[in-house]
This record gives sequence, structure tokens and C-alpha cells, in this order.
Amino acid sequence: TIRTKAFVILDGTLLPIDRVAADTPYYSGKHERHGMNVQVLADPFGRLLWASPALPGSTHDLAAARQHGITEALADVGLKCWADKAYQGAGGPIRVPFRGRRLKRWKRRHNTTHAKIRCQGERAMATLKGWRLLRKLRCSTNRITDVVKAVLVLQHASA
Repeated sequence: TIRTKAFVILDGTLLPIDRVAADTPYYSGKHERHGMNVQVLADPFGRLLWASPALPGSTHDLAAARQHGITEALADVGLKCWADKAYQGAGGPIRVPFRGRRLKRWKRRHNTTHAKIRCQGERAMATLKGWRLLRKLRCSTNRITDVVKAVLVLQHASA
């Protein structure tokens, strides 16, 4: 189904887990909590297409995307991808907004249209996080990937 899309939207999220301070690989300094990093691909209408296997919360979004081979897969298929500033330097088909404070007018306009397109990916992320089960996972970290896959299947079945 990904081959038939005009473009996809890539975003990453942290799914909170109940861990103690000793579990440092699962601690995300950005969110200041323990969790698992999951990458999500959404279509232009904000529907979930794919969710990656869960990685420890300390993994950066770009590192997670590279580890899962997302950039190579999108380049092989020839599909454009819109992502946020966390994927700066990913290259290939992944398009990110311009960084900086004092941007020229055309760069600000570009960032505005980029945000309008990417907001559909945020909608898909909200759909995923709308499942109460994923708001705070209390299971083994080895099972979280299966839980996310099950939620994705249930979401596709209910849509």
C-alpha cells in the first residue's frame, strides 16, 4: 500500500513505561521519563500505515529511523517523506523544515507549508496514543513491539 501513496509522513514518539532509575537505556532526557521509542509512517490523510519495533527511549529519532532502514526503504521505493527537525541530516527522500531564527521570507513560507502537511502525521500519532493501553505500558519491554503491532492491527480493523 505504501507504493500507491504520493508521500508519507514520518514521526517518532515515546511510549511511557514504568521503569526505575537504574534502567538508563530507557530514559529519555528530552521527555524526562522512561519509555520506548516508536517510529510511525502515516499517509497524507493521517491514517497509520506502519509502526516500527520499539527501541529504548534514549534512542534519537534519526538513529531509530536509520536502524530500522526507513530512509533506504523510502529511497528504494522512490517515495517522498515529510518529517520534523529531528530527522535533519537524514538525506534521501526525507524532507525537513529549515532551522534557524532569522529565516528569509521564502524559508518561513516553506516551513509553514511543511507544518501544514506534517500535521496529518501528528493526527496519526494522536490516533495511536489514543489507545489507553499505550499511555503507560506496564509490561516487559520485550513485549512492547507486539503490543504496538496489535494496536495497529486493531486500528486498521476498526477504520
